[in-house]
Amino acid sequence: MKVRLLLLFCMMSAVAFAQPKNQDKGQLRHVVIFKFKESSSKASVDSVVNAFVALKDKIPVVKKLEWGLNDSPENWHQGFTHCFILTFANKKDRDEVYQVHPAHKAFQKILGPHMEKVFVVDYAVE
Repeated sequence: MKVRLLLLFCMMSAVAFAQPKNQDKGQLRHVVIFKFKESSSKASVDSVVNAFVALKDKIPVVKKLEWGLNDSPENWHQGFTHCFILTFANKKDRDEVYQVHPAHKAFQKILGPHMEKVFVVDYAVE
């Protein structure tokens, strides 16, 4: 049930991110939502956010990167606070370039000590 509610939140976020009809059809969206450890300082979390946002400039296949903090009054967030939406031209770019890119691997090491949970949903734009 909790996962379904979080998925609904992701889908609602994706709707807000949508472009005019069919403009992005066929592209891939990579939605990543983090819940950070309570022991992580604001400075540490900010450092993780800055490192993630910097991936846009380090990995050429990331066509677009947006992020924001949860602002829902519904209180279904389950402690997940930071939402990132990345756009790729296709699955191949995500799988064969982004996922294995040294900058992405380095980011995972920065994130690791601070991440309590992560929720990821990918979808092809319809």
